[in-house]
This record gives sequence, C-alpha cells and structure tokens, in this order.
Amino acid sequence: QVQLVESGGGLVQAGGSLSLSCAASRSIPGLQAIGWYRQAPGKQRELVATIYSSGTTNYANSVKGRFTVSRDNAKNTLYLQMSSLKPEDTGVYYCNAVTIWNTIWSRGTQVTVSS
Repeated sequence: QVQLVESGGGLVQAGGSLSLSCAASRSIPGLQAIGWYRQAPGKQRELVATIYSSGTTNYANSVKGRFTVSRDNAKNTLYLQMSSLKPEDTGVYYCNAVTIWNTIWSRGTQVTVSS
C-alpha cells in the first residue's frame, strides 16, 4: 500500500508563511486527484486544496489567494504553500490521494498559527 508522509508542520505567527510537503512512498497507480484537508479542534475535517491529474486545482474559499497547491511528479510529492496565515488556519493538516480503487490518507501534521 502506498504511504503518504507529511513534513513542514509547526508553529507560526499570524501573517506568516509555512510550507507543507506530502511525499508518497512510490508512484500512485490510477491517481485521479491529490490534495490537502485540515481539521480544527472540535470541527469536521474540511477540504483545503486539491490538484487533479489534469493539473486543475481548486481551493476552499477561506484559503483562496493565500494558499497554493502544487506537485512534483518526479519526486511523487505534493506541496502546500501557505501565506498570510490566520489563527483560523490552525489544525491538523492531512494529505489525501484519490485513486480509481481507493482513497489514501496521511497521518496528519499539526499547524498552529498564533495571534
């Protein structure tokens, strides 16, 4: 089974920037889309950003203009560049990969934005 391993989480001040990476253990067969979700304390997990195999991206309205999702196919790695961070961005961030056959999730990494 393909594993997704995240890196880059941490503590930043409001207005700052942070980059997350999600590396797949190998190329993912039948990949349709890969993206980021997050879950704030006491809240449901929500979509942050997704990039499809075609290259098309979509973002949650709350992060549009501040977050950028990208990928490096040669490295089997997904990235999330976060700027102008707000305390509301605090939460556990998960990498997600949707294939023809199943959905794969990372274990999550904590992002905390202090005011």
